[in-house]
Order: sequence, then structure tokens, then C-alpha cells
Amino acid sequence: MNRNANVKNRIMEATTELIEQHNGNMKVITARMIAAKADVGLGLINYHFGSKEELITECVQRIIGRVVAGFHMEQEYRTDKERLTAWAAYVFDFLFEHSAISRVSILGDLQNYTGNCNSVRTQQGFSQSFGNGISNEDKAMLVFILTAAMQAAFLGSETVKQLLGYDFTKAEDRAAYIGKLVDLLFEGTVRVDE
Repeated sequence: MNRNANVKNRIMEATTELIEQHNGNMKVITARMIAAKADVGLGLINYHFGSKEELITECVQRIIGRVVAGFHMEQEYRTDKERLTAWAAYVFDFLFEHSAISRVSILGDLQNYTGNCNSVRTQQGFSQSFGNGISNEDKAMLVFILTAAMQAAFLGSETVKQLLGYDFTKAEDRAAYIGKLVDLLFEGTVRVDE
């Protein structure tokens, strides 16, 4: 690994540790804290990332990427619907357990929605829950709607509580919301294995 890549990686690792250590509270993380933890000069943060905010956004993307990679691919499920429900519940729980990190990620994606953003990566991960009994077009639409509905519910959780009655501070309400959402999505799709 060349020297610049090594320094950049050290800065990202230190920032990621600080994000996790401070439970996603980005306001308390300073560029000086990052530089000290990474044992680099303060100017290298701007040199490699442009700003502390860009660095934090990139680190949050990395954290969320690990979540998507953590889908329980090895676990056996009877149906695609069961698999998708389990994976969606896993992601939805992560959103609420790491709300500050999740908010940064989702809002960052909405401002710069690209094929490489975490929202699209999540959709790609969800797509892997399906067998061959659904067209690629339907699969893409299902996972897009699912991801968008999860993000909207997360960002507007207080309003969702008033409108739909789900209290997302409770794990059972998060699971019920995901179950209902996946049920509704599958109702409109003809399935071979359901």
C-alpha cells in the first residue's frame, strides 16, 4: 500500500472508531480529535477528504456498507419473503440502534443519489434475497420501495407513530412494520415459491 493510501486509511479508521465511540454524535467529533487519533497532521484531513464533513460521510458509508455485507446469507429460509423480511428487519433495527450514523447516511444519499450510495447498495443486498421466481424489473421495484419506505419511516418516526401507530423505539413494532410492509409488497407480485 502506498504512503498516501496508508495515511488516508488510518484517518478513516480513526474517524470510524470515533463515530462508533461517540455513538454517531458527529457534533462532538473534531478534526483535531481525528488527527490525533490517526497520528497525522491536521492538514492531511483536508488534503485527502476536502473537509471533516466529507470524511465523516465517507466513513459512515463504510459503516453502512459493513451492515449490508452482514446480511445473513448463510442462514436458510423457507421462502424469499421470509428471507427479505429477516434482512429488512436487520437493517431497520440497525437504523434505530445507530440513529445518528443512519441519519447522516440516508440524508447524504438523498442529496447525492448514485449507483454507489448506501441506499442503492442496500437495495442490491435485498435483491439477493430473491430466487428466480420474480423478474429483475419487479425485484428492482420491490427493493426500491422497501428501502424508501424504511428510510421515510426512520426519518419521520414520530409522525409514523401518529399516523400508523408504530412506536419504533420498540423492537416488536419495528418487526411488525417490516412484516406488514413486506406482506403488502409481496401481495402485488406473482410468486413462484409463495
